[in-house]
Amino acid sequence: MRRLLIGCAKPSFTGLFLFTMPSDSSIPTSTTHAADFGPAAWFYDTLAGLIFGGALRRSQRATLAAGLPPNPALRVLVLGGGAGWVLSELWRLRPQAQVLYVEVSEAMLARTRARLRRHPMPAGAALELRQGSEASVRPDERFDVIITFFVLDCFTQAALPGALARLHAARHPGAPWLVTDFWPARRGWRRWLLRAMYWFFGFTVGLRAWQMPPWPAELAALGLRSRWEQHFFGRAIAGIILNEAPAEANEIS
Repeated sequence: MRRLLIGCAKPSFTGLFLFTMPSDSSIPTSTTHAADFGPAAWFYDTLAGLIFGGALRRSQRATLAAGLPPNPALRVLVLGGGAGWVLSELWRLRPQAQVLYVEVSEAMLARTRARLRRHPMPAGAALELRQGSEASVRPDERFDVIITFFVLDCFTQAALPGALARLHAARHPGAPWLVTDFWPARRGWRRWLLRAMYWFFGFTVGLRAWQMPPWPAELAALGLRSRWEQHFFGRAIAGIILNEAPAEANEIS
């Protein structure tokens, strides 16, 4: 894997910024993981705003504010961060956070780098942009917090348990896992909304998943329980903070 040190000598970048990519053309991804959202990179955020208003960002802001540990120099794993908006919010709350940002799409990473030129990281922060999926997280890497915002819904049901197990293994003991995602629905308008989204992204980016995987149940199967939970957009979206917990802790509702 090549490691490219980018921007540290430029005034626009005040922290440590690395971009890593495979040494050949094979980017490590799950066998049935999400498609590359690169073809949608240019319109994704605009489309999300038109459909959901500010609900997607409100859910992420609330989950970050409630779930980030107090350590100022957190070691953070962000999986599937898209075009990089979440980095600004993360550093607003923890300006010295040390972030590994894993994203399959080179187009999304390019947008993240462009955003960093407009909104530089704080002094003392560090960022590694790594092209790949959860499979690119090395077995020896450990994190103080795991962040998966609007990514678990992109896994097929077959791929989800293995992907969650890999992420779970990357947590330091007791590290919180922050999730925001679309909530599974069996009936009503939320079900039709999910069906429309899966059809649309299957057509535009080749998303392999065609229905919502049971991500709340799979997280519970790892022994994780919700210690904070909030719903948005008519309960279509959930923000959840998970930890190993005693028996009286809340199930993921």
